[in-house]
Amino acid sequence: MNILILGATGFIGSVVAARLVADGHAVTGLGRNPMRARLKQPAIEWRRADLSHMTRPGDWEDLLKDRQAVVNCAGALQDGLSDDLSATQAEAMLALYAAAKRTSQPLVVQISARTAGAAGDLPFLATKRRADEALVGSGLPHLILRPALVLGRNAHGGSSLLRALAAFPLALPLVHADSPVETLSVDDVAEAVSRAVAGGLRGDIDLAADEVLTLADLIGLHRQWLGLAPARIFSLASWLARPVTWLADMAGLLGWRSPLRSTAMTVMSEGIRSEKRESGLTATSAPATLSANPSGVQDLWFARLYLLKPLVISGLSVFWLLSGLIPLLALTKTSAHFLPFMPEAAATALTLATCLIDVALGATVLVRPLAKRSLLGMLVVSFAYLTGASLLEPALWLDPLGPLVKVLPSILLTLTALATLDER
Repeated sequence: MNILILGATGFIGSVVAARLVADGHAVTGLGRNPMRARLKQPAIEWRRADLSHMTRPGDWEDLLKDRQAVVNCAGALQDGLSDDLSATQAEAMLALYAAAKRTSQPLVVQISARTAGAAGDLPFLATKRRADEALVGSGLPHLILRPALVLGRNAHGGSSLLRALAAFPLALPLVHADSPVETLSVDDVAEAVSRAVAGGLRGDIDLAADEVLTLADLIGLHRQWLGLAPARIFSLASWLARPVTWLADMAGLLGWRSPLRSTAMTVMSEGIRSEKRESGLTATSAPATLSANPSGVQDLWFARLYLLKPLVISGLSVFWLLSGLIPLLALTKTSAHFLPFMPEAAATALTLATCLIDVALGATVLVRPLAKRSLLGMLVVSFAYLTGASLLEPALWLDPLGPLVKVLPSILLTLTALATLDER
């Protein structure tokens, strides 16, 4: 079959795409930035597209030509600079259904979620529910699959947070530690999609393993998987997490997709449960999923670095903002360093320019779409400062306060931020 996969570069989508290729299907993957995916999965035809800009049926007609199936693995947790939930999860899907009815009327497989409960009215689930209801009413052949918490060899979002919390040193501080959580393997999702494409699965299906763990149990299981000794769990009141959630929401507005945002916390407050009905599908338990994918040292590194990453980005931002703002408070004194080499007006102008560059880099590194360019800018400016100062005033290397020596750790921190910047 000729199959189109939305969100094919993501955690679930990449596994589903690989499974369908292995089944012998011709697969086209859709993603915002498929360049790396094209290198990793060359058997797939890759197309670049942003669902938030595909809200009219005409946007889909060319993509849907001769398609026998469409699998929607795309989704987002919360509105922000990088995501528009209404456009991506609802309007784009309604446009797709309208176009599909006018073309080949393909099978539509929608990877959705349980949309009832405490978070049911939040945009994350409300938009999914709107798309699900529209799909049922469209008359198109379809499967709506509602998986519980998906685990796999890789990690993204909530599963990344599980690993990060499991690697916490000494003790594990948890909010909603007793919330029930059902899980399954990402391979179970791929199996369900494969069976739907083969013609054996239709309707609206919840999918989860029979085992129900608490959040504390699940994190303890991940800690064991990472090869770490058991640690004591401290159950925290939910209000203690509100400052972290607020910061995560602010980061979301700047394009960072943190799993600590308010939507995720609301969902976890009641747990992740399903309403399993007989479907002929089986799901893999969390212990079996993890034991089938033994961890390596790279998993331990990832887990330990995951929560350090926002601190590294924030620390760099503060460093550059202060390095630009503090000299502005004593502009005349700061510009005096340049007086032996240029006129006073030029020295003042150069000092002001460097301060504004520092402030700009410190601010833009907080904006996710600009972060990589900002980090590269930090490296360029740092080496320019070191080179210029070494040539014009080498005695600064002997300064007891170390204004040049301090640049070296910031360069290493910037390289660390660049190395950990990718999210998938």
